Amino acid sequence: MTNRKQCALGPADAAQFQLLWSAHVDSLERHLSANMWALAAMTVVVFAYPIARVVLPAVLQVLQAVVPDVVRSVLNLI
Repeated sequence: MTNRKQCALGPADAAQFQLLWSAHVDSLERHLSANMWALAAMTVVVFAYPIARVVLPAVLQVLQAVVPDVVRSVLNLI
């Protein structure tokens, strides 16, 4: 038996994995304190804020360049 065959999940295995993962997440939700949830939320904010400060302006800049061309093309079709 190859390694690939050992790791291949069938439909029943996937359903079992989903149930196991769901039970794991439920147990985490029951046992984490409010301080841990606050720490997790702060961690998400600390990582998301700089990404948003860099990515969002870049996306907006690209949209400002693309949208006028699209509007111009649509108006020319009309």
